[in-house]
Amino acid sequence: MKVDIIALSIPFFFLLIGVELAYSYFKKLHYYRLNDSLSNLSQGIGQQLIGIFMKTILFFGYSYIYDHWRLFDLPATLWVWFLLFIGVDFFYYWFHRMSHQVNALWAAHVVHHQSEEYNLTVALRQSWFQGWFSWVFYLPLALIGFKPMMFLTLIAFNLLYQFWIHTKLIGNLGWLEYILNTPSHHRVHHGSNPKYIDKNHGGTLIIWDRMFNTFQKEEEPVYYGVTTPLASWNPVWANFHHWFDIFRSVRKSGSWKDKLLIFIKPPGWQPAIVQADDNAYKTEYAYTGKYDSTADPHLTAYSFFQFIIALSLGSVLLFKFTAIEMFQAFSLAAFIILTLVSCGALFEDKKWLKFFEYIRLLLSFALIPLFAHHCPALWLWLIGGLEILSLIWFILISPKIKIREG
Repeated sequence: MKVDIIALSIPFFFLLIGVELAYSYFKKLHYYRLNDSLSNLSQGIGQQLIGIFMKTILFFGYSYIYDHWRLFDLPATLWVWFLLFIGVDFFYYWFHRMSHQVNALWAAHVVHHQSEEYNLTVALRQSWFQGWFSWVFYLPLALIGFKPMMFLTLIAFNLLYQFWIHTKLIGNLGWLEYILNTPSHHRVHHGSNPKYIDKNHGGTLIIWDRMFNTFQKEEEPVYYGVTTPLASWNPVWANFHHWFDIFRSVRKSGSWKDKLLIFIKPPGWQPAIVQADDNAYKTEYAYTGKYDSTADPHLTAYSFFQFIIALSLGSVLLFKFTAIEMFQAFSLAAFIILTLVSCGALFEDKKWLKFFEYIRLLLSFALIPLFAHHCPALWLWLIGGLEILSLIWFILISPKIKIREG
């Protein structure tokens, strides 16, 4: 499997994040919070890790339809590329719109909207499981006869384009606002203000929203996030919490019809019996401010250090995936995700953190012999040294962990 365009763009993403962060810092704009930014980036790391195990399987559907059922043999001419660009953006709009209007799809897509900040790290905050169903929306393109590699190139371009629109630094772009999806349009999309919810679903173009009556101009200050805040920095919980809500409602529902409707109705819909039984059910949304948690500076520094280790190991796995065995890749990916969970928990002082972190650090030493025949000795010594340093560091700072519920 070749490294994809998105993976190759990661250094460029971090360069632009650094530029925006520096500008925000020197101008005292306060667009970044460390806990929120690391949470966003953790979601991106997890999405890339899980993606490397699934890309071949998910792309099989498009390739199979193209190979066996395509209606036309389309050449790779400029006009065909243009038509495919329009087609990809059109079907992205409908995939994105349905992800906001079908509860089961929203359970995956909600991850991208959980951040209560709006900066370039939010662009990398991606669901770990959204790619498992998004490809279905593009299958008509395979049936028409657009070549798989052309499709992969343009879907990557569509996603790359959307990176730069996750910023508050760029204002109105004049006449381009009528054609392209811009930072102003996408800020609206991430708003939890009642007038902004479920608006501006376009990828590269905004014309579909204007055509299908889902367009909203940026008119009032945007409150970012979702109407029921996640209130957690745990990347695993972020990907599963809405599913817990769905199955909780399913369990309380009486009829099989209601159980099915919970999955396919818009987010927030509940059968009458569930509404009557749920004291926490809210019919109106009121902004209550951003979720935040303050950890001891020593814990914050340790969390950032562990995040850098996770990011480094994730980059190695992403680019060296084909050079190692599947069990080794899976083990390393699992350890990286455990590390990201720990980074989030360190900001929240979770009561289970000490036990969890000691187990995670001990497991890290088990990875070293697993890669003994695949890594230079110097790299193994370096990794071992970092884990010994981490263990000693955590022993020294663990008394500073406060016990909180959750």
